[in-house]
Order: sequence, then C-alpha cells, then structure tokens
Amino acid sequence: MGELTGLKADLAQVVRLALAEQTEDVRLFAARLVRKYRGSEPELAEQVDLFLRAKPHRAGTPLRKTGTPALAEQVLPVDDESRLSLLKVFKDSSDRESPLLSAELEESLGQLIQERKQAARLAALGLTPTRSAIFVGQPGVGKTLTARWLAAQLGVPLYVLDLTAVMSSLLGRSGSNLRAALDFAKRSPCVLLLDEIDAIAKRRSDDTDIGELKRLVTVILQEVDEWPAAGLLLAATNHPELIDPALWRRFDLVVEFKMPEAAAVKEAIKRFLGQDFALFGRWIEILTFAFRGQSFSDIEREIQRFRRAVALGTTPDADLVEDFIKARALSLDRQGRIDMAVLLAKQTRLSQHSISDITGVSRDTIRKYTADGSIVVPKKRRREA
Repeated sequence: MGELTGLKADLAQVVRLALAEQTEDVRLFAARLVRKYRGSEPELAEQVDLFLRAKPHRAGTPLRKTGTPALAEQVLPVDDESRLSLLKVFKDSSDRESPLLSAELEESLGQLIQERKQAARLAALGLTPTRSAIFVGQPGVGKTLTARWLAAQLGVPLYVLDLTAVMSSLLGRSGSNLRAALDFAKRSPCVLLLDEIDAIAKRRSDDTDIGELKRLVTVILQEVDEWPAAGLLLAATNHPELIDPALWRRFDLVVEFKMPEAAAVKEAIKRFLGQDFALFGRWIEILTFAFRGQSFSDIEREIQRFRRAVALGTTPDADLVEDFIKARALSLDRQGRIDMAVLLAKQTRLSQHSISDITGVSRDTIRKYTADGSIVVPKKRRREA
C-alpha cells in the first residue's frame, strides 16, 4: 500500500490529532492547511478558516499542564515481545547543575528556554516556540546531559527513546513501537529525546537498509513536521552524514556541540575534581593542555580515576599526573610535545631530564626554548583545519 500524500495525508493527520484530543494542535494544523490550500483549493481553505474563526483560540501556554494523569499514573509503553519499556524517564529538579556549554550554545539554548517561558507573548504575535531541535556532535560532549537540563529548566519530564526496545525482531513491530512511544510522549507536556537518531533515520536512498527502516524514517518525518507545541522534540546524532536529508529540513533548530575549547576544559577539570581541586590545582594548566581534544566524558573518566587512586592512597598525585602526561604525549606531534615540555618547565620544578623523559623532547631542544633560565613560549601553532 503506497504512502498517503497531499490532501489524504492531511486528512489522516487531522483525524490522528483529533483522536488524541490535541485540540490546540488541531487548530495549528488547520491554520497551516488554510495557508497551504488557499491557492489550489480556495473553497476548502475558506471553509476551514471560517471554522477557526467560529471557535476562538483558547488562552494558555504550550507547557501549561493539562488534565492528564500524573506521570506516576501513566503506564509507559512497552514492546509486546520483550516487555521492555520503550522510553526512559528522567524527572530532574530545576536546580540541576547546568551543563558545560560554549557561549554560543548558551545563547541558543537560552533563547529556546525563553521562548517557552514567554509563549503567551509569542502567541499574541501569531508565533509558536521552537518545537524541535537536533543536537549534533561527537560522543561525550554533553548532548544528553543538555537535554536533561533543558527539561528541568522547563519543569517537565524528559523521555528518552530506547532504541534497543523499539527495534523489535518481529517484522512490522518496530514501526508500531515507535508510534506508541511518540503518541505517549504527546499526551502531556514533556521533552522527548530521540537519541542516536541516525540508527533509525538513515537516508532512504541507502540500499543496505530493509524496507522497515525506511518506513520508520517516514514516521519520524511526519512526527517532526507536526509535533505539538505542548512539547519539545529533540534528536541527537554522532553521525549527521547518515541522516536522511529530508529530516534536516524538518527540525526548527540545529545545535552543534563542538569539542570543548581550553576554557571549557579547565572548567570541566575543576568541576570534576570537586573537593580534590586543592590537591590537583597546581597541575591545572598542564592538565588543561593535556586534555585538549578530549570530550567531557573522557575528562571526567580520567579525573575520577585520579581521585580514586588518591582516596585509596595507592599513587601520589604527582605520579598520577606525570604518568598521564607521558601517555598523552605519545599522541602529540613534535610541536605539541615541545609545547608540553615548555609548559612543564614553566609550571613545575621538574628537571629537564624528567621533562625529556615525560615528553620525549630532547634536553637540547628544551634548553633552546628555556635559554638563560627564561621561558621562550613557542609561536602559536596554526589552527588545524
């Protein structure tokens, strides 16, 4: 059976929204139909417009709580075969610690929050808040943590789609699971995160995918296009090149999470060290340099290892840091090792022999950059393309 298109697809969408009792979203969709068909179906557009005018818009904000059951009373959808829940639920308080974000990200996400908090003002101008966004970035840069923080700031739960449960072994069940999870999330104000969306929203031109996956892409396209203003739909991906191009056009906002810069790395080290910062603080500049190019999750994992070793008394802090720097130096190019050697000479009392052993830079080279006891900082390296 072919996919519904045009007027038939629009009719099906209206029925679906109406059966879900999403009154305000029916109004929004109907207003869109008026604009869409004003040229090709003027009589239909005029009739729908008359219906809209006959029933004035009901005041309220997109995140206004409705008369739906409390979260604890709602039964999460499950896969019929495995009985696994299709959604993971997080309910964090509004004072949840904010994620480590660049100034650009803070501005973008700050506006998204303000749009939600001032939805009435936007509605008065005929506007709606951003309904969907896709987070793009390498693993460990904070995409999921940011989704949790956003939900906490908006005072709504975060649902995360569990792909392991959605992708059923039964043919045709995956599509039903996806629909069930999405329909559940639309019943009340929430943030829904489709994590690793590239796993189910690959390019439909990819001949290696089975037909069922291509049908899942179609489902997601429809949902993103008509996601209700009462909720916020987020997606996250580590592989944007795999995603169907049509999906990109559906999202209202694309948010890029880049690898942390030096200032963010230093702040992350301080945060992850916690009360042990007093012990490791003297190494902060060296650790910031050594963690260049690492994700927040990589930094946290290594810092936690430091703290455990110190807590157990197995290794002194100096030995921990020196061993770590020595391992990191192996991944640096020659100029990077020289930069590290200069920094060690500037920030520590290590001998040139020790610095040479740690970085692999000869003592002659170290002396060249620290001639007469003064530090000669290497010229700034060209930024890698």
